[in-house]
Amino acid sequence: MTMTPGVRKFALIVHLVSSIGWIGTVAAYLVLGVTAVISPDTQIVRAAWTAMDVIGWWAIVPLAGAALLTGLVMSLGTPWGLFRHYWVLISLVLTVGCTVVLLLHMPAVDAMAARAQQMEGADLRSLGGDLFHPGVGLLVLLAITVLNVYKPAGLTSYGWRKQREQRQALLGSKLQPKVLAGAPETVGSHNPS
Repeated sequence: MTMTPGVRKFALIVHLVSSIGWIGTVAAYLVLGVTAVISPDTQIVRAAWTAMDVIGWWAIVPLAGAALLTGLVMSLGTPWGLFRHYWVLISLVLTVGCTVVLLLHMPAVDAMAARAQQMEGADLRSLGGDLFHPGVGLLVLLAITVLNVYKPAGLTSYGWRKQREQRQALLGSKLQPKVLAGAPETVGSHNPS
């Protein structure tokens, strides 16, 4: 299945916007986490946790889903394929991994944001911030981006098999007309009439 150029460009735009948006919202989330760790002001710590909860559910999760979905559409609708190239397969695995970790982590963010609303003073400041998950997540998302920009060579065994089949089909279609065109005449034959 190959997309028309217009559909492919639209899907690519949606994929790029959602992927870059995902990176940007994770960076913003990380800034809020750092703010929650370093701020001595309890109101800022409380606001940071509330904002992390809102950004997580209303920006990061939808953008992660959109990036994953549009990545699948792009890989299935273009010659890159989903299982032909290692860089596509690795990007898929990392994206699915990030999305699963995100979805499993967000209930903990909910709980921490709720606790931040009820705590005061030193107890509230002791909550700290959420740094590990967004920090590692941001690094993985940047690695996926680099992988998708540089597209390192390397076909999977499925990719090699598909490439071989396409070459054989192409060679077969190019040879077929020549063989048929040359069939009535044989080398060295002449027409006795």
